[in-house]
Amino acid sequence: MTSVAVLGTGLLGTAIATRLLEQGLNVHVWNRDPARIVSLVEKGATAIDDLGQAAKNNRVVISVLRDGAATASVIGTIGDLQSSTVVPMGTMGVEESRKLATQVANQGGRYLEAPVLGSKPQALNGSLLVMAGGEEQVFEEQHPLLSHLSQDPLLVGPVGSGAATKLALNQLIASLTHSFSISLQLIQQAGVPVETFMTILRTSALYAPTFDKKLQRMLDHNYADPNFSTALLRKDLGLFLEEATTAGLQNQGLTGLLTLLEQAKGTDLDEQDYCALHELTVLK
Repeated sequence: MTSVAVLGTGLLGTAIATRLLEQGLNVHVWNRDPARIVSLVEKGATAIDDLGQAAKNNRVVISVLRDGAATASVIGTIGDLQSSTVVPMGTMGVEESRKLATQVANQGGRYLEAPVLGSKPQALNGSLLVMAGGEEQVFEEQHPLLSHLSQDPLLVGPVGSGAATKLALNQLIASLTHSFSISLQLIQQAGVPVETFMTILRTSALYAPTFDKKLQRMLDHNYADPNFSTALLRKDLGLFLEEATTAGLQNQGLTGLLTLLEQAKGTDLDEQDYCALHELTVLK
């Protein structure tokens, strides 16, 4: 039976661990707050009390942590990785991922970045989009594991390419949500029925399914029970802007969006669903 350690049991990490348990894998779990793993232990997971044991018996180590710095710190605490493969699934910068790959090698392990697009529902039904970066041999070895979480895990290139792909996609999440919000605000203020606007939009080349997915939340101003928070969207957009600057890209428009998202800091919007940025697109 494949043995996997899942480090970080927030919304996504818990869903990933649950899916792997349901697929019959031997799952070990860790979180800084032990209370966050109780439900998984009740489902059959084994608690990791000592991070030094996380890589025991060459198990695969999946990390689902907030950012690159947290991931490097937690992996560093493990010490000798005993030839285990470290598979970070959280979002981090390109250079952060490359540095982590070097760190993992120095700790005696192998590395395959595998950030995902999707959240709790997709993790639970095995339909996450996995964009891996690393050596082809390591990807092929981990393909059966990744296939429990994704219908078609992809190797997009060497280490760093997966991280770049994920940041590019999350930038689209931010930009599409912002553009939909501000258009919705305008048509409502102009007295255009929302359904009339949506009927036109749905039949056009401009339509994206995320618009309907977030429409009712925006109309109801209800952003509770997020799968992805405003704070995380802001963090990822900041990472994208850093990478864009390094790549010599013109990012002026996005800096304004980041400034807008920074207005959520210290408010209830920050931990709510990311489409709460709809509350920021009207001058108050």
